[in-house]
Amino acid sequence: MSKGFVIWMTGLSGAGKSTLAGRLQEELVARGRGVDVLDGDEVRTNLSKGLGFSKEDRDINIRRIGYVAGLLARHGAAVITAAISPYREIRDEVRGNVSNSDGRPGFVEVYVKCSLDELMRRDVKGLYEKAIKGEIANFTGVSDPYEAPLHPEVVVDTETEDVEQSVAKILRALEALGYLDGAPLERFADPALADGLPRLQVGAREEADLYMLAAGALAPLRGFTGQADYDAILAAGRLASGSPFTIPVTLRAEAAPVADRIALWRDDRPLGVVEVAEVYETRPDEEAQAVFGTTDDAHPGVRVLRESGHLAIAGEVVAFGHPPSEFPAYDLTPGQVRAAKAERGWRTMVGFQTRNPVHRAHEYLQKVALEMVDGLLLHPLVGETKADDIPADIRMRCYEALLEHYYPAARTLLATNPAWMRYAGPKEAVFHAIVRRNFGCTHFIVGRDHAGVGNYYDTYAAHRIFEDYQPGELGIEILRFEHTFWCEKCGAMASSRTCPHPKEHHRTLSGTRVRELLAAGEELPAEFSRPEVAEVLREAYATDQAEVAG
Repeated sequence: MSKGFVIWMTGLSGAGKSTLAGRLQEELVARGRGVDVLDGDEVRTNLSKGLGFSKEDRDINIRRIGYVAGLLARHGAAVITAAISPYREIRDEVRGNVSNSDGRPGFVEVYVKCSLDELMRRDVKGLYEKAIKGEIANFTGVSDPYEAPLHPEVVVDTETEDVEQSVAKILRALEALGYLDGAPLERFADPALADGLPRLQVGAREEADLYMLAAGALAPLRGFTGQADYDAILAAGRLASGSPFTIPVTLRAEAAPVADRIALWRDDRPLGVVEVAEVYETRPDEEAQAVFGTTDDAHPGVRVLRESGHLAIAGEVVAFGHPPSEFPAYDLTPGQVRAAKAERGWRTMVGFQTRNPVHRAHEYLQKVALEMVDGLLLHPLVGETKADDIPADIRMRCYEALLEHYYPAARTLLATNPAWMRYAGPKEAVFHAIVRRNFGCTHFIVGRDHAGVGNYYDTYAAHRIFEDYQPGELGIEILRFEHTFWCEKCGAMASSRTCPHPKEHHRTLSGTRVRELLAAGEELPAEFSRPEVAEVLREAYATDQAEVAG
């Protein structure tokens, strides 16, 4: 069982406790921890309804929060509380009552500090001003005392620090106290590290996996999947620790390495180093059925599995950089995306996975989501896909044209995802959600037949799989969207949930029909594609046809 602990955030109203708690929860989930958040306002509504704001009632409320937090921590949970908890004596009482699963104290007090002047500046409801005028009684920090901690484990000052700086400070403290592994999420090194090491030649897929692991995009994995995790993923869609994870990330080989440290190479380029922890036999048939839902060799993912080595080399990795790319301006690591999110002041961000140009139905889903969140991460997959998928360079030009003309620049971010496509349907939908969580997304869009291919998965299998996981367990909220289309009667984009008209009024285009129109030099319908995107596709298709003819 993991070591449980309680992160007790205390500070004045408006200091940023709830914001920090939410961001810290994302980071802990990304590191493989189950996290429960006890927010002061939510506890008062659900656990302490009827209590007032006298000292006695406040103490009762804090004791209740402390009791629940301690109970969860003793069973191995990481618990974050975000309550004003103004009185030092009751906080110290809770500290004394909290212990983790091995009986040692597991209480980490975080003082969320902020000056009264700054709190008043932030207070759009004017509560502090009313309290100063005497219009609100028992207001902590004004008409009721707040006793700052004397010896907190962490002090964060939200007046001078941004959210990322404060969260980093808390994480460093948790690492120093032994509650978190101190390994950084990003693990990059100098290529000289490969000098003298035995070499293993790999391909594009392994290079992409190596980079994703080293960049922290596949956290909590820190290396290629070991046998315990491999077995657990196939059996339950989880790691051996219990953390959700649905696709093994394996380094396949035909023979076991002769050293406990090997360098991965692609032709004449060193890619990174693997610390070999174990080598084990994979079970291709069982893996194919568990991940792809089929053992049919016609499935592209199953075919790749069959063509790979029967042994898996497991171990932690470092990488020497990003795979060669035509899009360096968009090749952002998870840390860089998180930093961009913070710079824009986004508290919430929705991720959108795509391996196709964005058509009107995609645009509709993204903009519906943007009505609910602060920003959109358009995160196209640019690793290996099927031969008949539209090449990444053409898709990137389509994305640029669409964002330039039809999206608010301040609320969108375009970045590449160098992963390769597995076509694992529902299992890959969860996998993609975990990746976007690690890139800082709080929400993720899952449409019809997400990551599907052929007729292997039913339309909404990728929706139903998320019912296998408890709310909050993935660390990201899933936005499920049904089939969308242009309705002639509505005169707009709609979905099966919003349109009352029969199917004969719905306009959609298959990929085959799009290619036929492009081959004939015909216009793509406006209800399918924006004209700027259609022009990029038409030019690219004409160039391709001319090269074939020439």
